Amino acid sequence: MTLMRDRTLLIIFTLFVLAAPLIFAPTGAAYPDLLQRFAIYGIFAIGFNILFGLTGYLSFGHAAFLGVGSYAAVWMFKLLSMNILPALLLSVLIAGLFSLVVGYISLRRSGIYFSILTLALAQMSYVLAYSVLTPLTNGETGLQLRLDDPRILDAAGPEGFLPSTNLFGLEMREVFWSPTVFGYDLQFNWGYYVSAVMLILSFWISIRIFRSPFGLMLRAIKTNQTRLKYTGVSTRPYTLAAFVISGMFAGLAGGLLASMDPLAGAERMQWTVGGEVVLMVVLGGMGTLIGPVLGAVFIKYFENIFSKINDSVLQGWFAFMPGWLDNFFVTIVSPFVGKGWGLTLGALFMIVVIFLPGGLVDGAKRIGRKITGADRRAAKVESK
Repeated sequence: MTLMRDRTLLIIFTLFVLAAPLIFAPTGAAYPDLLQRFAIYGIFAIGFNILFGLTGYLSFGHAAFLGVGSYAAVWMFKLLSMNILPALLLSVLIAGLFSLVVGYISLRRSGIYFSILTLALAQMSYVLAYSVLTPLTNGETGLQLRLDDPRILDAAGPEGFLPSTNLFGLEMREVFWSPTVFGYDLQFNWGYYVSAVMLILSFWISIRIFRSPFGLMLRAIKTNQTRLKYTGVSTRPYTLAAFVISGMFAGLAGGLLASMDPLAGAERMQWTVGGEVVLMVVLGGMGTLIGPVLGAVFIKYFENIFSKINDSVLQGWFAFMPGWLDNFFVTIVSPFVGKGWGLTLGALFMIVVIFLPGGLVDGAKRIGRKITGADRRAAKVESK
């Protein structure tokens, strides 16, 4: 039964991801750059959920692995080839090795001490990238492509133009189909569908981990790690493996970010990025399969929408009101949009945590039970 349900979920998820340009067209979020971010941060959140959702270990340092993955990918573009496949492989490998070191140190403690250790190590990584390792990271300017980069396997690009990232000749920026469907101008580009395939593959791996004996052991660690230790089970190899797998997902996401826009900066390693992925997982539904992706889409969508609203847009919204009332509402709403969109995100997060502690997935399940009448049937059974 579980196997059939997982297969159905995977098929529905795959269809939704592949049809995303059409699905998001009415919302104004169907352009390639935002769709790519949906997919990439979905991968980031899926990986983080394997650690946080299954074991209960809260890491604030996963932005370090995202940043390391980006740096590794850009260096591969500079030295070897603009083909994204070697870059992604190196991103996953380097992020995995780095997470092995960080996890080995951090997992000597648990609870809040583990979280603080990961945060401290991530901030150390940020400082190293920003100011100490400038020959490797180019400091605050960020690591970028140059015309005189070796690129051993690639022929030199047109004079004066930087080459584009590609997958065996399919350029990530290229829009290969731009139809008009139901009055909406759609853009289908290779970059999104490469990210989409990686997202679907990541989701499938997540399902396999959740249903495996390894996943059951991680759940047992979350439930009662002390009892496991009393039975003679060493939990540290399992938590370290979960940490490394999670870091490799983050490295893949970082490599994809660099593949879509070949630039790596230290800002991707800041603690705020690590905190954002925590919000994604909690908001979507910690420990669920689909929740982290929903949380990533939710946050990135509202970031895109609210951050672009300024006073002139608000004036247009409230133009039907008398002048004094128009200005009053603009004054009240303006701190929550534009640069202050994070206030709106914080308010939405508080509402979800207070009223839907299980996240968006929990909310969807409640609505489903209301529609199907499952709650009423359960109440009748209990009353009997």
